Amino acid sequence: MKKSMNHLYLLIGITLVIGLTLGWLTSSWFQSPDAKPTAMEEEHDHALVNGVWTCSMHPQVRQDEPGSCPFCGMDLIPVNEESDSEGNPNAIRMSNTAMQLAGVQTLEITTNAEKEAEVLALNGKIQSDERRLYTQTAHLEGRIEELLINFTGEYVQKGQPIAYLYSPALVTAQHELLEAQKTQAKYPELFTAARQKLKNWKLSDAQIDEILSSGKTTNRFPVLANASGYVTQNLLNAGDHVLQGTALYEVADLSQLWGMFEVYEKDLSKVHMGDPISFEVATYPGKVFEGKISFIDPMVDEKSRVTKARIEINNAEGLLKPDMFIKGELLVKTEEAEALYVPKSAVMYTGKRSLVYVKLTTEAGVAFVPREVNLGGTSGDRYEILSGLKPGEEIAVNGTFSIDAAAQLSGKMSMMNPEGVAQTGSVHDHGAMEDMSSSAISPSTTPLGEAAQAALKSLYDDYFALKEALVNDDFKIAQKAAVVLRENLSNIDMAIFTGEHHMPWMEREAVLKQALQPLREVTNLEQLRELFLPLSEGMIALTQQFGTVGGDIYLQFCPMADNNNGANWLSREDQVLNPYFGASMLTCGEVVEKMK
Repeated sequence: MKKSMNHLYLLIGITLVIGLTLGWLTSSWFQSPDAKPTAMEEEHDHALVNGVWTCSMHPQVRQDEPGSCPFCGMDLIPVNEESDSEGNPNAIRMSNTAMQLAGVQTLEITTNAEKEAEVLALNGKIQSDERRLYTQTAHLEGRIEELLINFTGEYVQKGQPIAYLYSPALVTAQHELLEAQKTQAKYPELFTAARQKLKNWKLSDAQIDEILSSGKTTNRFPVLANASGYVTQNLLNAGDHVLQGTALYEVADLSQLWGMFEVYEKDLSKVHMGDPISFEVATYPGKVFEGKISFIDPMVDEKSRVTKARIEINNAEGLLKPDMFIKGELLVKTEEAEALYVPKSAVMYTGKRSLVYVKLTTEAGVAFVPREVNLGGTSGDRYEILSGLKPGEEIAVNGTFSIDAAAQLSGKMSMMNPEGVAQTGSVHDHGAMEDMSSSAISPSTTPLGEAAQAALKSLYDDYFALKEALVNDDFKIAQKAAVVLRENLSNIDMAIFTGEHHMPWMEREAVLKQALQPLREVTNLEQLRELFLPLSEGMIALTQQFGTVGGDIYLQFCPMADNNNGANWLSREDQVLNPYFGASMLTCGEVVEKMK
């Protein structure tokens, strides 16, 4: 029985082998030479032809053979070059959902049918009118018996007694006047000379007449105010001895003020004598003041590259005070009737290159293509486009940083990579990729945990403390803030960034640590500002990845920073306070984007 079963198993095995062999031969004989390969075969063959494999989670990886991702260990997939829009290798595809998450908004470009006024924004301060600053002096030698004005800021009226003075010379002159009065009929010239002597010491006719009518001399003589205004400085104390011409008070008449606006060198051609300027102050939101340019400083400051334009302000109501910050707008007529303008938020500006992203809509969907443009002047929150765009084209006006980040990680043309990154070869150097100022991966779609949010909020607090110290030109506090930031960064536990947040955090953390690495060698404010530039780019990428954490953040840009190459930074407020220049060019820059 056992022997029969063995024969049966052997017969079944032989039959299976023969069947499989015949099936393979039949498939080979009857397959059509025109049969299409499967989708997987196409994908594999495509990869073999193009030689490019990437990671779906880390698109910066480029490899010329299959394998595993060096960052996450996932299997590499072939790059599909045919996905580019209309054959453009630099096109970035975006679904409607991706555009919403990235806050991408677009606008169709049109020309101005008529000449319109360009708005030039100017920053400045209120100053006292130098022609209305007065010094109250003693008109004769003597001793201050009493001061009637005891503190700065007190208002005095012209002719008001402000001090009492004892002067032996004045007592003698009064005796001479009274003696000359007795012989006035016989010697009128002597009486006139005695009276004029007192007038030369700034005694009024009423005071002289009082002496003559009383027939008595006065030992304590009142000093009368020469002008109306506010006392800005009290220079003497009671009991002090003064000479003729000694200053007692400084007084400012604030009924007329000056508005001093900073005009950058590049905008000087737009500013002319007599141009009207409207301006506002933070103290009175919504209230608009006006004035006309009465003077333009002929000198340009060597460091800040700005000059001053002055307007005269009627301050009869006393609303404005010296040293108030003011924001003005000057209307300038454009010379070109067909000028082409785009919002400033649409332009990626590095100082050397200006880039916009043009929207393309095809049957395959929506894509954005980078386009270099040449910029002209500014008009409020817009740039004039001299070349690179045509009327009717649609461009991204918000979310451009997110589009540019996707372009960089796809190895395509972007703001920091004019030619794009090579599409073949081995894995790209991870550090080099992270050095790109706008480097970022796709924004996270799930919320961070509480621990991760708290860690990021602390990181932002440290960054803004450093930024504020640089604005104030305080090297010691700025250096201390940078050290605290570095220590807090190193103490963040990577485990609190879970799931899809883990790898992005690891990459963002590496960028920030690399930016802070030269901190030990920093010995002055300029070196610290150089370090602040890559640190800010890392924080910008962090914000694009995880959001602002704790409120809106403003992305700001100064075209003159980094040796006129331009540099970005983050701010909690929309007011521009430049950390790269501090007091020398405090308000140089503009808000590029409000990051929510």
